[in-house]
Amino acid sequence: MGWAMAQGPPDPNEKIELDRARARAVVAGINQLSDHAPTKEACLVVIYGHDLGRKHSLEWPSVTLGRSNKCDIQVDQESVSRAHSKIISSGRSIRIRDLGSTNGTYVNDESVEERTLADGDFVKIGRTIFKFLSGGNIERAYHEEIYRRSTVDALTQTLNKRCFLERLKHEPSRSTLDSRAPSLVAVKLTLLGKYDDEEADTALRALVRDVTSLVRREDFVGRYSDNVLLVFLERDCAEARSLCELLGDCQAQSKDVVLARSNLSIGLVASSGTTDAAMLVKDALRRAEAAGRLGANRVVDYDVPLQMEPAIICRAPSSATAGPIMPSPRSSMRPSSFAEYKPFSSKRTPPHRATSCMM
Repeated sequence: MGWAMAQGPPDPNEKIELDRARARAVVAGINQLSDHAPTKEACLVVIYGHDLGRKHSLEWPSVTLGRSNKCDIQVDQESVSRAHSKIISSGRSIRIRDLGSTNGTYVNDESVEERTLADGDFVKIGRTIFKFLSGGNIERAYHEEIYRRSTVDALTQTLNKRCFLERLKHEPSRSTLDSRAPSLVAVKLTLLGKYDDEEADTALRALVRDVTSLVRREDFVGRYSDNVLLVFLERDCAEARSLCELLGDCQAQSKDVVLARSNLSIGLVASSGTTDAAMLVKDALRRAEAAGRLGANRVVDYDVPLQMEPAIICRAPSSATAGPIMPSPRSSMRPSSFAEYKPFSSKRTPPHRATSCMM
């Protein structure tokens, strides 16, 4: 017959070690579950470039973007490397990694080597811009984004041409009823020298940032064409002219080298006295074109007659030009340069407000 061995009191240190082992096992199990947890549905939507509006689902652990037809998402542009970047899903997050591309990968206009993507981020590969969407109801977010694309220009995030003109249609009649005298400004950007598309796009976005920093909440800005912006201002032409001068000052001192070396041609018109939005835009564009023909960095004002243009419009005197200019019967002789508040450097041609000559 065997005898049961007497057991002593439990060792408290042994109990502590057992509790610690159990805790480590629980933590390890939670980490394993997190690593393999299904991610929220995610996709990239093309909002600028070829295949506008196309949705690319990110359902695989790794998705490659590039010019090669072997890439999961092909972006067939010269500025895109064959294997440009990669999107990696780890289960808990989705990251984008640059694969040593020539022109870089950008998230929200910042060059990145690797970045965790958040819902709503903008991803730029070459000239194509994607919007990253993630969440529980991605279909609703996708359709909302497509609707937004119908009103907003993807490159500049201003109103697109159709939406701007639609909104402008109601403004002349409203200003007549409210006894307001708002203004319309056409801003044309002309690049000097040879630049690639990406540099031109960057310069245009820098110009838009300058414009939006000067406008008020009640004003609105739209992209009319590749290099022309329209700005509706809830202020009279005297205030609008001051804004044009400040804009030229911002452009001259821009940190963007391409923008700083470019020319701005600005046309300014008053919306009072007309209810035809199309004629208003046409007049502003004609004045911007006339400003461009006069030379570097000019404003053609609302009170400069264009019916005998271009003979009636003369270049205001500057350090580079000489000769008298006779005063206009409709406008004063005071020059209105972009640099009225801060002078341009001596290397730049000082811009002037166009004045008209007596015929």
